[in-house]
Amino acid sequence: MQLKDAKLFRQQCYVNGEWKDADSGKTLDVTNPANGEVIGTVPDMGAAETRQAIEAANEAWPAWRAKTAKERAGILRKWFELMLANTDDLAMMMTLEQGKPLAEAKGEIAYAASFIEWFAEEGKRAYGDIIPQHMNDRRIMVTKEPIGVCAAITPWNFPSAMITRKAAPALAAGCTMVVKPATATPYSAFALCELAERAGVPKGVLSIITGSSRAIGGEMTSNPTVRKLTFTGSTQVGKVLMEQCAATVKKTSMELGGNAPLIVFDDADLDEAVAGAMASKYRNAGQTCVCANRILVQDKVYDEFAKRLGAAVSELKVGSGLDEGVTQGPLIDMAAVEKVEEHLKDALAKGAKVVVGGKRHALGGQFFEPTVVAGVTTDMAVAREETFGPLAPLFKFSSEDEAIRMANNTEFGLAAYFFSRDVGRIFRVSEGLEYGIIGINSGIISTEVAPFGGMKESGIGREGSKYGLDEFMEIKYWCLGGINQ
Repeated sequence: MQLKDAKLFRQQCYVNGEWKDADSGKTLDVTNPANGEVIGTVPDMGAAETRQAIEAANEAWPAWRAKTAKERAGILRKWFELMLANTDDLAMMMTLEQGKPLAEAKGEIAYAASFIEWFAEEGKRAYGDIIPQHMNDRRIMVTKEPIGVCAAITPWNFPSAMITRKAAPALAAGCTMVVKPATATPYSAFALCELAERAGVPKGVLSIITGSSRAIGGEMTSNPTVRKLTFTGSTQVGKVLMEQCAATVKKTSMELGGNAPLIVFDDADLDEAVAGAMASKYRNAGQTCVCANRILVQDKVYDEFAKRLGAAVSELKVGSGLDEGVTQGPLIDMAAVEKVEEHLKDALAKGAKVVVGGKRHALGGQFFEPTVVAGVTTDMAVAREETFGPLAPLFKFSSEDEAIRMANNTEFGLAAYFFSRDVGRIFRVSEGLEYGIIGINSGIISTEVAPFGGMKESGIGREGSKYGLDEFMEIKYWCLGGINQ
C-alpha cells in the first residue's frame, strides 16, 4: 500500500489514547474485495477490551464536557482540516478495503469531513429556552446537556462517513464515544483516530475497537455506563440491539434497512430521471441503504425509460476501484454476490426479462454486471427485500395513486425518489410517501445540513443537520422558585 503518510495505516485498535492489540493476541484478516488478497490484520477484541474503552470514555467525559463549545469546535475543526489534507491516502485505504472506485472514495472523504465541520459549529448553537412562568414567583428554564458515554456500531459500505456522522455530533455535544467499525473495513476507522489524536482529541474521548460483533455489541448494550447507542445496519440486527438496550433504557439512534422506490411519472424529464436513477442505484455498486431498490415507471414512458436506462447502464465500467475510468467496483463479499443472483433468478423465473447485464462479471470474484430487468411484478422477492447490489428492477404503474400505494407497500421507510415536473403532483406525492427522506428530481440526497433518517422499520432518530446534535443531548428543565423574596 503506497501512502504519502504511512502512519495512517494502523493495524491496532485505539483505546484510551493508545494503540493496542487484543488481550488474547488474536487477529482477524482484512481482505481486498477486488482480488481477495489479505491487506493486513486487526485485533480480535471482545467484551473485556470493550469494557476498558467504556471506562476510559467515562473517565474522559468530565473534562471533555467541561470545555466550552468553542474549545471543542477548535479541536474538531483541526480534525476536519487534517482529513481534507490527507484525502488521497484516506481514499486509497478505503478503496483497498471496501472496493468502491477511487473517485467515489475521495467523494466520501469530503462527505465524511463535512459532518465534522458542520457539528463543530453546530455545537455552539445548543440553545435552551426560557418559558413564560406559570406562577409569579417562578422562572422556568430549559438547557441541553451532553448525554454521556456513547457507543457506535458502523457498517462497511461508508466506512468513514458513518463514523463521522455519529462521532462528530457526539463530541461536539460534549460526549465521549466508543466505536465498533465493520471488521471488513477497519482501516478507515483507525486512520480517523490517528488524525483525531493529531488534532488534539484527548485520550479516552474517542476509541475504536474491532473484533467479535456479539461480544463487543453485547458489552455496549448491557454496560450501564453507556447512555446512548447509535447503529447503522440491518433492521434485523437493529431490533436485537434495541431489545438489548431496553434492560438499561438507553437512548438509541437506529439507521436501518431500506427498500427505496424511485418513481418516474409520465411528465418527468426522462434524461433527468435516467441520470437520477443511475446516481441512486449504481453508486457504490448499489450497496447503500438509500439506493433505489424498486424503480416504478408510468406505463406511457415505461419502454422508453427502460431503453434509455439500459443504454446508460451498459456504459458503466466494472473493475478494481484503483483502475482508471472504473465506475463500479466489486461487491463486498460472495454472500452479496449470491443475494443479487438469488433476486435475479427469482425475478426471471416469474417472468421478468433482462434488459442489460444479468450475470457475474467476466472478471470473476466478487464482480457482478450492472443489471436492469423489466417486467418485474410485486410478487417477486426484489419487491420486498433489499438487494444491496447493482440490480435495477423496473415495475410498471398506471396512476399516481397506484404509484404511491406501491411505494408505501413495505415495512421500510428510509428514502424515496420521484421525477415529475408537475408542481401539484410534487406536493401530493411528497405528502403521500411514508419515508423520512424524499428526493424530488434528484437521485442524490445526502448532505450534512439535512436530517438523515427513516420512518417505520427503517429506524429511529436523525443524523446530520441541527437535529443530529439533539440525538446526543438530554433536555433539563429548571424551575426556580422564590423569585419575589
